[in-house]
Amino acid sequence: MSSVLSAVNRPRLSRPSWLSPKVFRTEVLAGLVVALALIPEAISFSILAGVDPRVGLFASFTMAVTIAICGGRPAMISAATGAIALVVAPLAKEHGLDHLIAAVILGGAIQILLAALGVAKLMRFIPRSVMVGFVNALAILIFAAQVPHLLGVSWLVYPLVAAALVIMVGLPRLTRAVPAPLVAIVVLTVVTVAAHLAVPTVGDEGALPDSLPTLGLPQIPWTMDTLTLIAPYALGIALVGLMESLMTAKLVDDITDTPSSKTRESWGQGVANIVTGFFGGMGGCAMIGQTMINVKASGARTRLSTFLAGVFLLVLVVALGDVVAVIPMAALVAVMIIVAVSTFDWHSVAPKTLKRMPYGETLVMLATVATTLATHNLAIGVIVGVLTAMVIFARRVAHLVEVTSVLDPDGTTRIYSVHGELFFASSNDLVSRFDYAGDPGTVVIDMSHAHVWDASSVAALDAITQKYAARGKSVEIIELNKPSARMHDTLAGQLGVGH
Repeated sequence: MSSVLSAVNRPRLSRPSWLSPKVFRTEVLAGLVVALALIPEAISFSILAGVDPRVGLFASFTMAVTIAICGGRPAMISAATGAIALVVAPLAKEHGLDHLIAAVILGGAIQILLAALGVAKLMRFIPRSVMVGFVNALAILIFAAQVPHLLGVSWLVYPLVAAALVIMVGLPRLTRAVPAPLVAIVVLTVVTVAAHLAVPTVGDEGALPDSLPTLGLPQIPWTMDTLTLIAPYALGIALVGLMESLMTAKLVDDITDTPSSKTRESWGQGVANIVTGFFGGMGGCAMIGQTMINVKASGARTRLSTFLAGVFLLVLVVALGDVVAVIPMAALVAVMIIVAVSTFDWHSVAPKTLKRMPYGETLVMLATVATTLATHNLAIGVIVGVLTAMVIFARRVAHLVEVTSVLDPDGTTRIYSVHGELFFASSNDLVSRFDYAGDPGTVVIDMSHAHVWDASSVAALDAITQKYAARGKSVEIIELNKPSARMHDTLAGQLGVGH
């Protein structure tokens, strides 16, 4: 009887959602579409970094497969990216591939350390306006990256791109059984091959590898000089990679209305970069373009699509390289154009929205977009956006402190009441709110409705006290809450405030 009861009470193991035939089909097809879209981008990023195309392709394979297992955000795609390529390009150019790989491994280790220190918690300090700017800038960069593929090419490219766009816009209205981007890629490939159309293909982007990646260590001198050389690049890889990955994860959270572990994603990115380095890859992070293909265009929701994207990529470039090489770039350009259009937050630039939105919010969004477009670095754009938001917030709350006063009936004591949050911005003009010459000999400052946050506020209170003392008047500060009183007692009179 007890064994029966224990069997009844034993918790059931949840069945993975991708075991459902419908979900499994969606995840497999989504992984295939993403793999096809990854190939030309990985090659392009390899060229940008100044390394052989196989370095970027192998990095995309190892990043996708590893993050599918270790990452915290299901269905998000990580691979070789342009942001990481920009960071490592100078190192590869001046010191070669082995130093680049060493920097990638060290960068992964730094990401794991940052994850342990709770870097993911910093996401709460990124305002919504920065997120909107991040998304809009990314959409513009994705679209701009397709423009070179449309310039100086055969006129046949344009009707092919138009046909692919029609397929991807129209097919979902008829059926969603097969991802529209995959149908567009297959149809255009069949048409161009059958009609012998002379248009740019994936093969024109660079040579595809014909062997599997191998495990090994970078051939570098293991000295302090080498560590000093690669450390700045490793730190850049870690910070840029984490910022883009966590921002992308938050975006996917919003799209899918599901939570994810940002801490797990942080150390998962570190593990993925270490594995990638040991297999001779150039490192990477989350790719929002491919993630949007996977999540929005293809409807993927599980880790299976991410895992298969990496597996399919390796199979396609190694075993089916000749087939992949004939895919017209027009098809992939069209896919990325749809991704760019669907990624852009059109509501954020609608006239009605702009009229209602506080000017500061719009300014933060524009600062994020402008900086990202100027630097081609999403991480720098986000940093500038956050700093802009902080300045605007500080200016806004600097004037939220109110000071009122009453004179007691006998006329010997003036009681001031301070309301608001006192910190470096709001406490600067606090000193000017008191009538030092006209007040009686005794002044009471009631702080029951205020909070002291920093040393600047304590210094302001010291300055007020000293200004009254210089006129022979006494000041009593009362009703400080416990944290404020602790800070005031510790710092008062120790900050060197002059008369």
